[in-house]
Amino acid sequence: MKRKSSGGERPLNWPDDPETVTAADIDFTALAHVLANTCRRGGCCRQYHSVAAHAVVVSEEIEALDGLGDEDRRMLALHALLRDAPSAWFRGAVPGSQRAVERTGRLASGIESAVREAAGLDAVLDEEKAELLRFVTRMAAATESRDLLDGDAPAGVAFPPLKRRIRPVAPDKAAQAWLARFRALAGDAASGGDSGSRTDPGGGGAPE
Repeated sequence: MKRKSSGGERPLNWPDDPETVTAADIDFTALAHVLANTCRRGGCCRQYHSVAAHAVVVSEEIEALDGLGDEDRRMLALHALLRDAPSAWFRGAVPGSQRAVERTGRLASGIESAVREAAGLDAVLDEEKAELLRFVTRMAAATESRDLLDGDAPAGVAFPPLKRRIRPVAPDKAAQAWLARFRALAGDAASGGDSGSRTDPGGGGAPE
């Protein structure tokens, strides 16, 4: 994957080598496009719905919650935006052995740490905030089932859907929405990436 710059084309670092990845290797523009071109639920949605669009929805719902301080909401919303970064790198990979599973887990943990550091997030979520993030994520999944899967509920415990509706959005628009959201939340840590106007996710990354 490459992007054009004033100096010609250069690689998007996402990341080049997961064995040695550090915060300096992370390119959030590349990450936005990886997430925007990865379909939720292995592509089983009735209409295309990307991981990037899903992350924007969860992030916005987290930030709108009552009962959290401004900084806690911002931090948790940023965690929501970035939580699928490790799995995006390993999309489509099917480890063939327990050793391969363990290696994938180790590499994913390293990518997660690098992404979190690059975004200015120093700490792992405590269990209370992690559970809150999981709950909102499951509500978003229930909303996907209602709006994009003909109402088919995901397996396991039923969660109430969000009040908003989720609409499909093209990958390029989802990437723009993800980047706009990232820049709004990450502040000084947000660097690089293509410039572009902010898009309204419209209930799932869809511009109005």
